[in-house]
Amino acid sequence: MADLISVPFQFNYDHDIGPEQDGKKYLLNIQPVIPIHLNEDWNIISRTILPVVKQEDFSPGSGTDSGIGDVTQSFFFSPVKATDGWIWGAGPVLLVPSGVNHISGEKWGAGPTAVALKQQDGWTYGILANQIWSYAGSDKHDDVNATYLQPFLSYTSHTYTTFGINSESTYNRQTQEWSVPFNLFAQQLLKIDGQVVALLAGLRYWADTPDNVGPDNWGLRFQVNFLFPK
Repeated sequence: MADLISVPFQFNYDHDIGPEQDGKKYLLNIQPVIPIHLNEDWNIISRTILPVVKQEDFSPGSGTDSGIGDVTQSFFFSPVKATDGWIWGAGPVLLVPSGVNHISGEKWGAGPTAVALKQQDGWTYGILANQIWSYAGSDKHDDVNATYLQPFLSYTSHTYTTFGINSESTYNRQTQEWSVPFNLFAQQLLKIDGQVVALLAGLRYWADTPDNVGPDNWGLRFQVNFLFPK
């Protein structure tokens, strides 16, 4: 939500996936965030999530799949000035079936999205949420009716070191099942040869996943975020 362009490259690793818990998943999310100045009162902020996936042994005999996953594209209309100390934005979210092989859900989707956060004395807290319904696509795949909730809390020191926790929970309304990972992370803001970069490392714990489908136990996250102040 800041007035700068950010380009995070977020790597995630999860294991113990599938009915026999033999599966592994390597996920690189490329997530450019671009603010666009509309007028003196409003910005529109574009946030794209392009996943690059490699998954192994999700089910017996399934082997390995790799490639680009489905894109999630969000647009937040956000006031230039905070409202009672809260920074917020709301708009549409789109699901684009850009994925390949067995990685894509082959469904077009859309719905509302919103984010709200507050910063005070080094603390940042808030929530990002969206709801996506599918409206077109392959009849061979299940319809999409999913709610995404990402509450977050972090503290940044005077040395620009950030410690934080968030949850990236998804509720599948078709199956009435939750996927709930909690992410613990530390991030350091640096300037490398004139380029502002934020380096992040963290652990993730899956508190709830669909039976015989989702990952179990602990996972890893690493991120490199290139920042371009406007």
